[in-house]
Amino acid sequence: MAARSKPLAWFAAPLLCLALTTSAQAEPEQLNSIRDVVLAIHRCWRPPPADKAGPIDITLIVSFNREGAILGHPRISYESQEATDNDRIAYRVAVMETLQRCTPLPFTESLGGAVAGRPFAIPFRNKKYPPRSQEKRAWLLPKIL
Repeated sequence: MAARSKPLAWFAAPLLCLALTTSAQAEPEQLNSIRDVVLAIHRCWRPPPADKAGPIDITLIVSFNREGAILGHPRISYESQEATDNDRIAYRVAVMETLQRCTPLPFTESLGGAVAGRPFAIPFRNKKYPPRSQEKRAWLLPKIL
């Protein structure tokens, strides 16, 4: 009997190690700040392909409960003015798919208690902006008398 249990021990030990490392890797890192929450949502963000919609900016308002699940109904508070109706629909769908992929978020207990029920405004910026021009300051302008 002793000779028979030895091969099982050699086989079971690596499986146990593999199971422990896999479960440790599968647990997502807990979010402990508002910045972590926004970054986690942005990591899930996949904008629509350029051939389906032009780049626009869109801002999402969403609240979470203590466990990181969506509380209430998320809503869009801003969309670029020059966006077409097709662009708006494509980006709204992409934002809602992002929420489906990412939630519930793994809040720490302290962050969950701090943010539960409070609205987050999460901007998704996709437009290309021209470089900022030199700022004109009032005290550098010549005086007109």
